[in-house]
Amino acid sequence: MNQESERSFEHGTLGRTGRAVLRLGLAASYGVPTAAVEKAIDAGVNYLYWGSRRTDAFAQALRNQRGRREEFVLVLQSYSRMASLIPWSVESALRKLDYDHAEVLLLGMWNKMPPPRIVDACRKLKERGLVRHLAFSTHNRPLIPRAAAGSDFDVFHVRYNATHTGAERDVFPHLAAERRPGLVSYTATDWKRLLGHRRIPKSERVPTAGDCYRFVLSNPAVDVVMCGASTAAHMDHALEAFRKGPLDEEEMAWMRRVGKAIYRK
Repeated sequence: MNQESERSFEHGTLGRTGRAVLRLGLAASYGVPTAAVEKAIDAGVNYLYWGSRRTDAFAQALRNQRGRREEFVLVLQSYSRMASLIPWSVESALRKLDYDHAEVLLLGMWNKMPPPRIVDACRKLKERGLVRHLAFSTHNRPLIPRAAAGSDFDVFHVRYNATHTGAERDVFPHLAAERRPGLVSYTATDWKRLLGHRRIPKSERVPTAGDCYRFVLSNPAVDVVMCGASTAAHMDHALEAFRKGPLDEEEMAWMRRVGKAIYRK
């Protein structure tokens, strides 16, 4: 059975990594508490991003759930532009978690190809077994299809939401089906602007965060949408919305109208 036939609104495969994922991921950066992380894991959330802010609460949840380690796709991030600091960052993170590897090392915000010194440092971490796959995030969308044609990067993080839909033009149509990379969407709420921007017409219903996640996941090109919960209530809301499935045509049209109104220059 191929990856596309295995995909559903809730479940998919993270591109050529071959890893099965719930399509709702969870990021540590916004302060989600330990109990809420564990509740998300119990619900099947397994793309776990201990990234920009490596919070203690998130780390504690990962330590508590060590017995389920093989279920997780653990993502560690480095923004370092110094190759020598990348191994230190990964090693210190793994020590704190008491894990022996991460599935994904995410290089943060590269709007051009990472230089050879950075890639070489990452390859050495793969050779040591400390990371399994390399990824980078970018706002330079056309860079992704070019980078995906190479062999080093298996996953890409890209901004995609109802306000910023450029990935539909610059990324999704340009990825070959064979050895397709994993695609992860961030800023589903457009940094909360979709939740109440002044440009949203009064005639339109204001979206919730759950509506924003469902908008992103209604596009089958996206493998995972990141949830930036900061409270247990936020996590519960995301999980409840996720279970509702994709938006229908009317809801998609509404979200696009709202996004277009916000984007208007």
